[in-house]
Amino acid sequence: MPQRTTSKAAAPQIKPAMLRKFHAALSAWYKTHGRHDLPWRQTGDPYRIWLSEVMLQQTQVATVLARFYHPFLETFPTVKALADAPREKVMKAWEGLGYYTRARNLHEAAKQISNLSPRARPGVHLPAQKKDGPRRKAGVTSSGGITFPDTIEDLLALPGIGRNTAHAVAAFAYHHPVAILEANVKRVVARIFAWETPKDEQLWAGAEALLNRDKPFDHNQAMMDLGSLICTPKKPACVACPANAICEGQQAPELYPAKKVKKQVPTRELFIHVREDASGRLFLEARDTKLLGGLYGFPQVSMASHGAEHLGTVTHVYSHFKLIGTVLHERVSAKPNSPDWHTRQEITALPLSKLDHKVLALVENCHSQQKKRSKEGPRKRPR
Repeated sequence: MPQRTTSKAAAPQIKPAMLRKFHAALSAWYKTHGRHDLPWRQTGDPYRIWLSEVMLQQTQVATVLARFYHPFLETFPTVKALADAPREKVMKAWEGLGYYTRARNLHEAAKQISNLSPRARPGVHLPAQKKDGPRRKAGVTSSGGITFPDTIEDLLALPGIGRNTAHAVAAFAYHHPVAILEANVKRVVARIFAWETPKDEQLWAGAEALLNRDKPFDHNQAMMDLGSLICTPKKPACVACPANAICEGQQAPELYPAKKVKKQVPTRELFIHVREDASGRLFLEARDTKLLGGLYGFPQVSMASHGAEHLGTVTHVYSHFKLIGTVLHERVSAKPNSPDWHTRQEITALPLSKLDHKVLALVENCHSQQKKRSKEGPRKRPR
């Protein structure tokens, strides 16, 4: 029997008859209005489901679908393919999605999963197929023959997998009767129980109390869609909501949960040093910081170097601060013999942050302007 985590908070009480009514209404609504065409809802492969859950952290569904999910799977179709890939290639595939710690953890977790062969884990097996969600052949994964962890405990032991991601993989890949609690579900739960300032443990208890244990796949997907399509942050459509029979907050839904006061984002100012050698190569260093580790970028310094040309400024807003960088350009007469110097062609294959792409675009634009002025020649002064 799969292990599951439960909330330490007291579970709210719902009359069984009302809970059954809610389950029936939610199921009917989801059958008609649910986003069944999402690719991660049409597979039983735990790897693909796990990947979608990681990508959807801090990122909208439309963005993940349009630019990242399918290309990433084309490059790394299985857990083994991801585990065997060099980190640079993984980071390049993640480029632009942001929150790069997710990619590093994903890669490391894939390595750990791949090292745990079925022979090494004889007690782990895939449970029998449940009746809701996409069909999956019991005992086999489509992740290159790798046995994927199928318990909450084993999933939580992997890098970058927290409680919600572990529950999501357990519910969607293995149909274990566990609740999930992503942002949309938090809002739905808070409104159903009319909780203004609930703690996470309280929300987990609420989600577990509402769970349809016979249909965990459909129920959890429906709860996410309910928050995304009906129980929206502003102007929720309460009349059309399948939860209106049990929702205690429907008279004033926008009060639940109470809006958090946004902290003012601090601003950091620094200099970004672009060095170019005699052959046109640019110097980029490999990042090893928590924020951008695994990427390449132009050196960021606190003081301007003498003799450097001022090209302009670039701005980028991260989750917890705003960065304003003054871009300086310096030409090096020699041709340094170092792997940190890269041609323009080599740079296209390197994973760069959005900020460094902005710096590169500024450099290229300045080069273009200089070439244009050079072709036009010196301007004649009017007499």
